[in-house]
Amino acid sequence: MKMIESPPDWKAVLKKENVEEFINISSNQDFIAFINKCNRGYIYWDKFKHIYNLNLTSMEVAWSLLRATRNSHKKKIPLTDTQSKEFGYWLPDSLFKELHYLDQHAAGEILVDSPHVHAKEKERFLISSLMEEAIASSQLEGAATTRKVAKEMLRFGRKPTNHAEQMIYNNYVTIKNIKNIIAEPLSPDVLKALQASLTQNTLDDPNTSGRFRKEDEPIEVVNPGGELLHTPPPAHELPERIKLLCQFANENNENEFTHPVVRAIILHFWLAYDHPFVDGNGRTARALFYWYMLKSGYWLTEYLSISRVIKKAPSQYYRAFLYSEKDEQDITYFLSFHLRAIRLAIEELRKYLAKKTTEIKEVTTSLIRYPGLNDRQSALLYHALTHADVMYTIESHMNTCAITYETARADLLRLDKKGLLEKFKKGRTFYYVPVSSLDKKLKLSKKQKN
Repeated sequence: MKMIESPPDWKAVLKKENVEEFINISSNQDFIAFINKCNRGYIYWDKFKHIYNLNLTSMEVAWSLLRATRNSHKKKIPLTDTQSKEFGYWLPDSLFKELHYLDQHAAGEILVDSPHVHAKEKERFLISSLMEEAIASSQLEGAATTRKVAKEMLRFGRKPTNHAEQMIYNNYVTIKNIKNIIAEPLSPDVLKALQASLTQNTLDDPNTSGRFRKEDEPIEVVNPGGELLHTPPPAHELPERIKLLCQFANENNENEFTHPVVRAIILHFWLAYDHPFVDGNGRTARALFYWYMLKSGYWLTEYLSISRVIKKAPSQYYRAFLYSEKDEQDITYFLSFHLRAIRLAIEELRKYLAKKTTEIKEVTTSLIRYPGLNDRQSALLYHALTHADVMYTIESHMNTCAITYETARADLLRLDKKGLLEKFKKGRTFYYVPVSSLDKKLKLSKKQKN
């Protein structure tokens, strides 16, 4: 993406205009309605200048009044830019609505309460989403591999064979284990540990893993064309900046409330802005967001593939950073984008679980003539019927269902004994594949197969 256009200097514009005229414009009902519309989507200057269609005043003056209105609501935070200007944010009604949605759906019970979906099946569905997040987050940082290959690696427990797979494996392990440290306060050591876990065996210089960048390691954020997008603060400022970041994450001010989701998103932005590591800053920033969300009781976040949503529109993600930096250090742009991404990720998960509920009902019905098969075995057979050339191992079944090695082994051996899977050995590993006549054995109709 290209560097964005800077908005007009609103203070300079307002100085040139008549104060009385400002008052008349700002009290005009059409202008008020237009400003409210702009704040619902929290649009930036590049879009504003194309949709402004009122004849009340010039678009520069209209933008300046909008910016002045936003600044009057802005709540400052301890993060400053490289010119010592404080960042801040505010919450229009549209963002309060998004936060209400998250409070309802990200901190409550499991999304599917059907009796056909048992606890272990719910866990299996959610693990799949966790894998999706690990893959998408790594692909955002340049991991060049297909989703199919990456997911098979995670399911089968196969060791990474290249740089891209190592990135994805690291992401998966880190996100999976992040709930083990949610009781700890944020500290420089926690941040370093997250980055070390995410970058293990992926850096050109392994010595840069698990530590902050040094003075002789300047860093710049550029687009694929080499155009400079962001220059992070110098390394000598990092100790104080990281100290303030940790204080912000750990504070519990009874006199001033910051919504936990807002704080989590700000932490994401903050670490990405400071770019304290030589590499892995984006992945670490997203992991920090997950850590704080889980710490705050939004347990479902562990299974939301937010990066998958971001990956569908990466330019919007990066623009949200740039808008916040370019326009009065206003993080509301990033909050607005991120809250939408979380909501879309929840909606995707709800659809996914609803689909799986239906599938489990179908496979339970079709396998009713095979008493003694558990839900894991039924789900595996359904998967085998709808995926060509699929193979299973004890490790893949164990990882997919979050069960022990012995339980996974018993599941597959029973299916082999019933003549539904057949086993062969390659190297030291036993593979299980569906028998060629599986559909006939299960007596599924053509409609059910599709």
